[in-house]
Amino acid sequence: MKICGNWPVGVCSWSLQSGLDAVARFMKDVGLEHIHLDCESGIVGDGQAFVESVREKEWKITSSMVKFPQEDYSTLDAIKRTGGIVPDECWESSRDRVVRAIELTAELGVPFLSTHAGFIDQSKPEYARKFHERVRILANVAAQKGITLLMETGQESADELKMFLEELDHPALGINFDPANMILYNKDDPIDAVLTLAPWIKHVHIKDAVRTVTPGEWGAEVPWGEGEVGASGFLDVLREIGFDGALVVERESGDARAEDIKNAVVKLTGGQQGEKE
Repeated sequence: MKICGNWPVGVCSWSLQSGLDAVARFMKDVGLEHIHLDCESGIVGDGQAFVESVREKEWKITSSMVKFPQEDYSTLDAIKRTGGIVPDECWESSRDRVVRAIELTAELGVPFLSTHAGFIDQSKPEYARKFHERVRILANVAAQKGITLLMETGQESADELKMFLEELDHPALGINFDPANMILYNKDDPIDAVLTLAPWIKHVHIKDAVRTVTPGEWGAEVPWGEGEVGASGFLDVLREIGFDGALVVERESGDARAEDIKNAVVKLTGGQQGEKE
């Protein structure tokens, strides 16, 4: 088992862009046992076959994940319109998709289900009311199954997300903290954000990025330790808040994802923090 300090190190299954058997071979090669598991094939296909296949791998699943087919990440404006549970025309199917993912997560005995729920926007009262209501509905379903629904960071500042979580005050809501997303969406400093959101952080992605120089456009994802997250400072602040979950490497761009993931694992577990000077 790969360890960084006291934290188990894993990988996001979707980062490898391959089937579960290929993911298993990669993990064995790298020496990983922990995984953040995409539920997609269990949602759209034979759920029981998916569960049985996953169980055969004997993975330590740190969290499951659910995404939404209508999402358009081509621009920041596009994902704000189409992301998560926001689009009205997709709400019923999105709700059913999350409920199915909760069921699969519970069947696998996994404590967390993560998702990009959509943008928090308190400046539009009707939008905010609708978004609050939908998140609460899904959190209630998760609670009934003993699952904590993790909202992923990025679309809003840490203060905005903190306010949202305080207003909902729901025991089945937490955070999957992705430091790179704070930079990609140009919303916040990831290290400061950890301190702000500490009470809700249950799961952490290892991902790096550089900010855009053009307001309104995406930043750029880069391999771990080559961007603006500040790898050693990020790990230090996780220690400071007493984080006791998993560090899971995510790589969503580039032509050498498997190699980038391997290098990130080495940096995390080989005595290097991998921070760019």
